[in-house]
Amino acid sequence: MAGDLDIEAATKIEDKTRATAIFKSTNQSVLLKFVDIVYSVKFGKGGNCFRNKSSSGDKVILNGISGMVQPGEILAMLGPSGSGKTTLLTALGGRLGGHLTGAITYNGKPFSDSMKRNTGFVTQDNVLYPHLTVTETLVFTALLQLPNSFTKQEKIMHAKAVINQLGLDNCKDCIIGNSFLRGVSGGERKRVSIGQEMLINPSLLLLDEPTLGLDSTTAQRIVSTLSEQAKGGRTIVLTIHQPSNRLFYMFHKVLLLSEGKPLYFGRGSAAMYYFLSIGHAPSVAMNPSDFLLDLSNGVISSNESLKEQNLVKKTLVSEYKSNIAEQLREELNEHCDQLHNRTEHKKFERWPTTWWQQFTELLQRGLKERKHESFSIFNTAEALAVAVLLGLLWWQSGIAHLQDQIGFLFFISGFWGMFPLYQAIFTFPQERLMLEKERSSGMYRPSSYFMSRIASDLPMELILPTVFITISYWMAGLTPTAGNFLYTLLVLLLCVLASQGMGLAIGALVMNQKTAAVLGSVIMLTFLLASGYYVQHIPGFISWIKYISLSHYTYKLFLGSQYRADDTYLCGEPAKAPSSHRNLCELEVDRM
Repeated sequence: MAGDLDIEAATKIEDKTRATAIFKSTNQSVLLKFVDIVYSVKFGKGGNCFRNKSSSGDKVILNGISGMVQPGEILAMLGPSGSGKTTLLTALGGRLGGHLTGAITYNGKPFSDSMKRNTGFVTQDNVLYPHLTVTETLVFTALLQLPNSFTKQEKIMHAKAVINQLGLDNCKDCIIGNSFLRGVSGGERKRVSIGQEMLINPSLLLLDEPTLGLDSTTAQRIVSTLSEQAKGGRTIVLTIHQPSNRLFYMFHKVLLLSEGKPLYFGRGSAAMYYFLSIGHAPSVAMNPSDFLLDLSNGVISSNESLKEQNLVKKTLVSEYKSNIAEQLREELNEHCDQLHNRTEHKKFERWPTTWWQQFTELLQRGLKERKHESFSIFNTAEALAVAVLLGLLWWQSGIAHLQDQIGFLFFISGFWGMFPLYQAIFTFPQERLMLEKERSSGMYRPSSYFMSRIASDLPMELILPTVFITISYWMAGLTPTAGNFLYTLLVLLLCVLASQGMGLAIGALVMNQKTAAVLGSVIMLTFLLASGYYVQHIPGFISWIKYISLSHYTYKLFLGSQYRADDTYLCGEPAKAPSSHRNLCELEVDRM
């Protein structure tokens, strides 16, 4: 027994050692430089032809920011909200569009596809699937993002090595969770987000507020993990709002921003000495980051007016230009990019894996994640309750109650036109952040995502309507033959697929969930009105609506599944009418 445990432990150590060796063998070094970065956006009212040219409506977000980060260093960007930290980080990650000027180089080269593959970007929000476990999240990411130069087993070993490296072994089998679903803690969730980016063994790791909302102990654990990554030769840049005293001195370099302008760039340990040298000292012993944030807000004491605060900011900007800017510029110009970029001459495929690999992995991930939503207790109970209710209301109606049966078929077409539509409408708005995150890193093709999304929804979207019609069809006493039942079932499934497709299209077209829901309701209600049940003789000038109405075709096919166009049926109660005076009604299915 003890021998088996020793063998198992030795195997785990060997696997981790091998995975770590693969990581180290692919590690590159990146020297990051950014010189005179300026970024502006347009704002204000558009369409004003008589607007004064002096008021161009441009707002400068970043204004003349320069700096350099070498391999093995951590650069922390500090500043109050709205100072431009996230904007600058996004620019350094090659993800910022718009009017950006200045130079950003990576080992002396501009941003490229190879650099994109070598850069990890951790967003401020943890964009993760809540129903997947920690292991599943990282394994699926590894299988999708790591190239085919690694075997599947090696990719899984990568994921397990990262789990061990980030101290996630205790929660590896726990689901991620969210604000409505209990899962791992906030710190563990943040480490999972970092782990997703570490899977590609990035030389450049960018993190937006990695300690946001975490207690000081958890925050220090995360920054300590990043410090260990920096010691391995990675270049790390992060934004942070108000680090503790212990965290502040873990940063090799600090960039202090105020309203998009730099106030300080240099060693973190030298920041306090610099501001003391220009006449700014804290009145009491305090956290260096608190003091720097006060200065970036123009606050020296608690009595300054807004005008005095603006004057302090201008003075600090002027001091930066006099004492730091020129020296930094000379250092940037003199520094030679001597780091040899081994990825420079290596040809990268556009996608890390094949289309089929992306499709299969996304399909498996989608089935694991969305089965909890599609087969939730509420959705299942709703469908079953409506099926039983319909069966009781139309209990064994039979052909004698022709109009009742037609009403039953129309209700089903309306219900299963609405039900999958509303579920599909919220798909893209909810997954937009995940799609943007994974697509920005070049993880998979849009076509593989779309096809896997459709395929993963099929079994879950079709099981409930199948159970629904199986219950209500026989209780309602419709034509009791297998052919008629299967015909009705096929029509219902086609209706569900078409409704789901319409919901996906509306959700993708209108990303605002409330607006999409209202638009979907208006469209479906219009389709129901024009389907031929409420109004059989629609005026010609508006009758064209029925040709684009999903409900019209579903309703017509439902009628065709039960009745034939040349059949005649008795109207009223047959027992009460004399046989010689019975009126006959012809169901005109083909003329609808």
